Amino acid sequence: MSDNSNVNIIRLTAAETAAKIASGELTAVQVTEAHLARIEAVDEKVHAFLHVDREGALAQARAVDAKRERGETLGPLAGVPLALKDIFTTEGIPTTVGSKMLEGWIPPYDATVTKRLKAADVVILGKTNMDEFAMGSSTENSAYGPTGNPWDLTRIPGGSGGGSSAALASFQAPLAIGTDTGGSIRQPASVTGTVGVKPTYGAVSRYGMVAFSSSLDQGGPCARTVLDAALLHEAIAGHDPLDSTSIDAPVPPVVEAARNGSVEGMRVGVVKQFRGEGYQAGVIQRFDESVALLKDLGAEIVELDCPSFDLALSAYYLIAPSECSSNLARFDGLRYGLRSGDDGTHSAEEVTSLTRAEGFGPEVKRRIMLGTYALSSGYYDAYYGSAQKVRTLITRDFEKAFESVDVIVSPTTPTTAFPIGERADDPMAMYLADLCTIPTNLAGNAAMSLPCGLAPEDGLPVGLQIIAPALKDDRLYKVGAAVEAAFVEKWGHPLLEEAPSL
Repeated sequence: MSDNSNVNIIRLTAAETAAKIASGELTAVQVTEAHLARIEAVDEKVHAFLHVDREGALAQARAVDAKRERGETLGPLAGVPLALKDIFTTEGIPTTVGSKMLEGWIPPYDATVTKRLKAADVVILGKTNMDEFAMGSSTENSAYGPTGNPWDLTRIPGGSGGGSSAALASFQAPLAIGTDTGGSIRQPASVTGTVGVKPTYGAVSRYGMVAFSSSLDQGGPCARTVLDAALLHEAIAGHDPLDSTSIDAPVPPVVEAARNGSVEGMRVGVVKQFRGEGYQAGVIQRFDESVALLKDLGAEIVELDCPSFDLALSAYYLIAPSECSSNLARFDGLRYGLRSGDDGTHSAEEVTSLTRAEGFGPEVKRRIMLGTYALSSGYYDAYYGSAQKVRTLITRDFEKAFESVDVIVSPTTPTTAFPIGERADDPMAMYLADLCTIPTNLAGNAAMSLPCGLAPEDGLPVGLQIIAPALKDDRLYKVGAAVEAAFVEKWGHPLLEEAPSL
């Protein structure tokens, strides 16, 4: 296949790709080979992938082509390639969670998300880079080195799912999966000009997803268009009896909403706490233009005051580390993964200590220590208990807001992508990247980030965040599709029209 044909294939949307495979215009093998060639050509510079499963991907693609030749009906995403965040277990290929602690570990089973992708005949290209154990906002905390933002390889692609967002923005895959604990799907989407969705908590199974903070973690779809994200959302969502937090409820009609986007007659809330000091001028400018666009499309704009949102960052950085200190206790060097000091001269306790010292990176150690302190005797009520009370206040603020509005909009992140290394020695500055996204995780609502143009100061993507009530995920797609269509008509798609060249 010519290089020009490959370029045409990798620039198709997932929906277009699936349609061409179903009609026979393209084969799944052709599509997969085009993306594997793209990975080979550019990923040495981007470093989006930790593991590329070339043979496995081609085998999946051949199976799709065989189904079509037999006359079987293909699903909406059959044959479409996908980049999977390396936090989901995958039978027979490595799952490292971006950590030396699990380097070389080959899971004996698939996560539920992995199973559902395979059942939908999605072709899994490989596993993407991420902040170690999903702890970070820049993918600089990966034990295997940082990922570059395809818009500017000297800048971060967001985190913790920067590998997935970078794979999309560099046209190495049309679809990706991320996880969102405090914004790790939406913030990378924002800074790479892509679409990322955090579904309602419990809407996508966490079985086989390596845990960071169990009451906050949520897997979700990443794509370059709203419709593609909806198709992927529908493929991975739904009740799972293997996950005790899974919601036993029908998946909202997200694809239908994405195909029929409209904000006519909707009430859209703007929270005053989501702007002010620390927000880049170009981000606020693009957000204000987005609000004006929503009004032009027929929405009513409602000003909201949610005072507890100012406390969200503090509450999150007590709750999430507390849960991570409990979850990561399982990595003891005795059962699986890395084992250090097992030379016959050390006790089991010493082996565990040496393994954790070697296997965990600085950010993971920082959060484990913070969480263990917050849960310790004498401090539990003052720290963790108080943070949970704040979480309740945030949930109540959302409930009150959704009594008067259908959705809430905000900037996704206060700034565009910052240079790699700029905040590496300043954890507080790094944590502020999640200022707008964290409240949604604490409340369990659904939220989306989609592109809303480029910041005039630096020409880098800006994201618009849409927040919907729990189990009303279809509203994200209804509003997102309307905004996307209006933006494309007025300014063109910031990624598809002005894609960075690598």
